[in-house]
Amino acid sequence: MTTNKLFHLLFLLLTISVFSQQDETAEKVTLPTKAPVTEKKVKKENKIETLKTVNIQGKSRKQKIETTGFAVNVIETKEASLRNLTTNELLDRSVGVRVRQNGGLGSNVEYNLNGMSGSTIGIFLDGIEVSTFGSSFNLNNIPPSMIERIEVYKGILPSHLTGDYVGGAINVVLKKDVSQNNATAAVSYGSFNTFQSDLSATFRDKKTGISFRGSGFYTYTDNSYKTWGRSTTYVNEGQEIIRPYRAKRFNNDYESIGGRFEVGFTDTKWADQFFIGYNGSSNYTEIPHGITMAVPYVGRFNETESHALLLNYTKRDFLLKNLALNINAVRSNRSTYIQDTVGLAYNWDGKVRTRPVLIPVLDANGEEQYKTNDKGEQELITETIHIPLNTLQGGQQGPKTITNTDRKITNARSNLGYMITHGHRISLNHKYESTDRKDEDLLKPGSRDLATKSIVSKHIISMNYEAETFNRKVRTNILGKYTHNRSDQTRYEIVSSEGENSIVKKDSTRTDYNFGYGATVSYNIIPNFFIIGTMENSYIMPTENQLFGSPDINILPNLTLDPEKNINYNLGFRYGALDFGKHKISFYANAFWRNGFNKITQQVVDATDPDFKEEDADIQTTRYVNLGKTQARGFEAEIIYIYNNRLNASLNFSKFNNVFKQETDNNGEAHSFFGQQIPNEPFFTANANCQYRFNDVFQKKSILNAYYTMGYVGEYYIVWGQPDWSLTPNQFVHDLGASYRFPSKKLVASIDIKNLFNAEVYDNFQIQKPGRGIYFKLNYTFSKFL
Repeated sequence: MTTNKLFHLLFLLLTISVFSQQDETAEKVTLPTKAPVTEKKVKKENKIETLKTVNIQGKSRKQKIETTGFAVNVIETKEASLRNLTTNELLDRSVGVRVRQNGGLGSNVEYNLNGMSGSTIGIFLDGIEVSTFGSSFNLNNIPPSMIERIEVYKGILPSHLTGDYVGGAINVVLKKDVSQNNATAAVSYGSFNTFQSDLSATFRDKKTGISFRGSGFYTYTDNSYKTWGRSTTYVNEGQEIIRPYRAKRFNNDYESIGGRFEVGFTDTKWADQFFIGYNGSSNYTEIPHGITMAVPYVGRFNETESHALLLNYTKRDFLLKNLALNINAVRSNRSTYIQDTVGLAYNWDGKVRTRPVLIPVLDANGEEQYKTNDKGEQELITETIHIPLNTLQGGQQGPKTITNTDRKITNARSNLGYMITHGHRISLNHKYESTDRKDEDLLKPGSRDLATKSIVSKHIISMNYEAETFNRKVRTNILGKYTHNRSDQTRYEIVSSEGENSIVKKDSTRTDYNFGYGATVSYNIIPNFFIIGTMENSYIMPTENQLFGSPDINILPNLTLDPEKNINYNLGFRYGALDFGKHKISFYANAFWRNGFNKITQQVVDATDPDFKEEDADIQTTRYVNLGKTQARGFEAEIIYIYNNRLNASLNFSKFNNVFKQETDNNGEAHSFFGQQIPNEPFFTANANCQYRFNDVFQKKSILNAYYTMGYVGEYYIVWGQPDWSLTPNQFVHDLGASYRFPSKKLVASIDIKNLFNAEVYDNFQIQKPGRGIYFKLNYTFSKFL
């Protein structure tokens, strides 16, 4: 509906409202002075018509984003924030998204969007890479109550998210509305001694426009769930590996605390929004095993801390009409401390591994004792003792380790957009990101001046042209970008020569640049029906963690990584919501074709070697490598049904073939892996969600919501060669939940049962995830407290 039509409708409603309140009235009519002056009473007869129904249709924020021409889904968090759900759980239920998590709450996470993962995917918090804030403030622990919505893009990104990405992005938009002064608090407790709480508040002074918004959270869990699959092993005294082995996870505690505070001005003459803020967080994470679960760790842990200063400025009509400026910048200091000094080997029963040793039995004089056996021979009398086994190198994952890694990160993004004419907009974007990293070995305090120093920086300049044509039915977005990357590292080595040690300084520098381009188009053929297509050709540089390693998540360095190139195509449609009275239905479908070159991925084991043994796959560390040429072709779809605004049901799935397409190996021979599915990546997922609202249960004006969710992940292999033992089985997970909103609308209580049937659930390298768990939560809203 156009603005003029809306204005006329509102004017009509106002007029009808005024006249509907009048009775018979008398009007005094004054005639011109030249005519005989008489006074008449004119009886006016009012005709009052009742307007029974007025439908003013407009698009929600979700609908507006999903019909802009990008392949994007929007996840709303209003209902989820009342339940015991994490942000990652919400994402994992979205169409085409697979959250790869190495265990329970707080474990390392990687995101997969229809086969694209790692550095190809951008993970943003209000348009800034979430890695800027450190592992203690990420999607693992940011509660949904702090989030307004989550935008999931597949393929090309809008101008405000332009960066070194090509597979898509997840943009978490935090709540910013300060129109009302209120506060919310929530606390939950559940299985595996899991405790979570969060608090948020907003305040705005209407006279000055000064505003405050703040939020914080605390999370603790033992992660002491049971595992019973192939990944859990037991090594007996004969050094034989027994699998599967039922065990309870230990050395798996996770604790995190964080807060975000912003103060500034809204809706002033010089700024629509101007906020400066602070984002601080820290966590303690015990590391229970390496890349696989085969070897349990005891005493290996990391502590992280992050302090970030924030700046956000937006202004429409900046300097001149139709010119908009948006600046978003963060400067953060992050530190990661890792300790691994326990030298004993453990089993998954929590006990030290031992080996039997025979020793002679001594008499009172310390002499060895003998006995005569059945053959009449003298035989030394012995007894068996069990000697604890030490690890090979003194630590759980290798040599004893106490290290600290400091990172100073600058991340600034600016966007200048100009509305040339109605429906035509051009924008210029610049992104600067720099990571200054220092790695110290605290076991060698004398070598502090010899710490390894690394700097990774990038500049990205991009331009977008957006147009709405054919009566706003066709929307297009054309993107071009230039990326300049630089990495520097200085490290020191102690070299022995002729009996003398000397320190050698080694510097390495790498610089490269590349161009990328892409386009999107959306065609509104008929009302509520949109065809959406995107195309992008771009490079992705390896990240700091991929280049220099990340020991806290068991990643080794690889300074030889090359940029990854991707050519992506998406074509789909969105239809709805179609309204049939009490029934509403929406459809979404998208097909994609993605060609990757020098794909950056975690290195997996090659099981085709004749000397390969099953236990060789029980790796503890890995690194990122360039895989070569890959191709992914697939399809995703979702259907949403709503009945009487009380029943809300949805079903979605994603299926694709992400295969290795390198025809020859380094020797020019036919590659044995050609045509194989990329290992350790699920390629078929499905989700079903159902919610029903009951009104006036137990109390009038109360609301009871019941939830059911089913998740499915198809089987996939974890090593090259696809041996049977490396097959991760099909996974079905069922969740139930309910929330009860009391009549005051301020208090909400909820219960969630996750993994109802205690199914075996796996992820990266067959790491088993938690079984059945029950969680309780209370939410309370304080309104108008100031």
